[in-house]
Amino acid sequence: MTTTEHTTDERPDDERVDGRPDAGSAEPSGERHVFEAEVSRLLHLMVHAVYSNKDVFLRELVSNAADACEKLRYLSVAEPGLIAGQDGFRILIEADPEAHTLSVVDNGIGMTRAEMKDNLGTIARSGTRAFLDQLTEKKDGQALIGQFGVGFYSAFMVADRVRVVSRRAGSDVATVWTSDGQGSFELAELGPDAELPPVGTRVTLALSKDAATYAEAATVERIVREYSAHVPVPIVLRTAGEDELRELTDGAALWVKPKSAVTPEEYKDFYGHVGGMWDEPALTVHYRAEGRHEYSVLLFVPSSKPFDLFDPDRRGRVKLYVRRVFIADDAELLPAWLRFLRGVVDSEDLPLNISREMLQQNPVLEAIGKGVTSRVLSELAKLAEADPETFTKVWEAFGAVLKEGLYEAPERRDELFRLARFRTTTAEGWRSLSDYVASLKTNQTAIYYALGDSREAVLASPQLEGYKARGLEVLLLTDPVDAFWVRTAIGFDGKPFRSVSQGAADLDQIELPEGESADGGADVAGLALALKEALGDKVTEVRASSRLATSAVCLVAPDFGLDRRTEKLMSRGDGRSLTAPVLEINPRNGLIKALAARQGGAGSAHVADAAHLLYAQARILDGDVPDDPADFAARLGRLMESAFAG
Repeated sequence: MTTTEHTTDERPDDERVDGRPDAGSAEPSGERHVFEAEVSRLLHLMVHAVYSNKDVFLRELVSNAADACEKLRYLSVAEPGLIAGQDGFRILIEADPEAHTLSVVDNGIGMTRAEMKDNLGTIARSGTRAFLDQLTEKKDGQALIGQFGVGFYSAFMVADRVRVVSRRAGSDVATVWTSDGQGSFELAELGPDAELPPVGTRVTLALSKDAATYAEAATVERIVREYSAHVPVPIVLRTAGEDELRELTDGAALWVKPKSAVTPEEYKDFYGHVGGMWDEPALTVHYRAEGRHEYSVLLFVPSSKPFDLFDPDRRGRVKLYVRRVFIADDAELLPAWLRFLRGVVDSEDLPLNISREMLQQNPVLEAIGKGVTSRVLSELAKLAEADPETFTKVWEAFGAVLKEGLYEAPERRDELFRLARFRTTTAEGWRSLSDYVASLKTNQTAIYYALGDSREAVLASPQLEGYKARGLEVLLLTDPVDAFWVRTAIGFDGKPFRSVSQGAADLDQIELPEGESADGGADVAGLALALKEALGDKVTEVRASSRLATSAVCLVAPDFGLDRRTEKLMSRGDGRSLTAPVLEINPRNGLIKALAARQGGAGSAHVADAAHLLYAQARILDGDVPDDPADFAARLGRLMESAFAG
């Protein structure tokens, strides 16, 4: 909650906050508000942290101005009166080297008093903590500011004081926001006798001494051309003392230009503007579709993860335009499993006055989305073939997201399987399913996989021993989504997916390497029955194992039960299985041999203790804890006492 106190504006009556004459009217009394804690911390970090490039402040102010123009352009389709008297949209930058001020002026949607208080006095909760933590750790905030929607505050990197005057389209009231970034801001409305500014927003920076060069025309022009050359609103520059306006950009839409007419530098600049990303795009998809539906597409696949990649809302970041008019930046155009894409889709067929409600069920938009999805997957497949190294980086960043499509879009499964890459037990790098199938062992009829929390945890699991002994390749699935898509996947290239921890292993048909043998095991049929009797309902069955090579025991899921990893995810954290597991015992293990040999003898009295200890051992190997630690400790103590006493 912010605190509020009334203040009196002490500026001269003949000066407005935008630095121009005000027809002799002073601003009325205003209110002082204290910034929320997150904003105060952010401002402190921005002012005192070391940045490699402070130029980003102007990029962010221009980007905000462009967004305001695009929003008003959209609203004016339904309400033409909102732009009555305006001769198009533009962004004006005013530089005054002598006064050490810089202003960014737009004739966009503007803000009400309440919107200025909310937008300029608080930070949206989503991602705030992550942003502040990363800003604390990194010395270069350039790649972070745009991603987290806090660009306005970057102005305090170069300004001792910031003044914002804004008038909402359709309103006859203008509001003034001022702050020195030291913990509070002031809000006031222009008086009824004041000459109201035009619709839009003026942001005026009183530059600090070490940032005075930002009021020079050459500096402004350089920054705009470097960072904002492809903003879809014209940008002009006015220097104090000069009447002539200098055009810096023409506001032409890059995505409607032919691909051959766009340079790599222009693509990168536009990627930075539209996506708020400042890495190198790994893939650019630029084309125009003609036929039943006409639309232009300019999309980018980042080379690094956006901060909100796993946001619970899973919102996309592709902007939707209709005939160069901005419609929405969160339209459900592409599936959630392509949410890492950044860019623009511009339709020629949708009506300009389409509402957000209509967007969710519009057949034209649905058809466009399907067409764009197909093209993106096709371009990714081409990248995988032509530039495996770059594609590997894409997969490492976004593979976990793309695999959501294996579960959510069965009709896209074949396309996604061609893109999917996996870590396995027999290869150092990433492997495709085609690579896997090409190296199947004789008599191998399935694609084996193991689920787990990490590669290291999976590799340590006893269920893999028999597969390793036979040189069988096993997919290591460690992303949370793996447990879901693999259950519904029928298979690849005629080979079904089979978990190493579910059902019978059926490894007897696959030969062991020369010199190794599966024979020599004890007759454990009687021991299995005794262990099952001692454990009761804790296990579905106790049986001899072909998947174990060295360990004494392991737990697996029944033939028609859930995989062990899936069981854990579905048990909602209470640690109890939905289905009792199968306990497999290794006939070739020394402990199992000894227990089997003592059946019916003096050692049979300890079988019950041994059964519970073996079950607890199997749970530990499975990444769990004994289901009854006190009972486990007591049984272990009795066996140790008996062994030492003997």
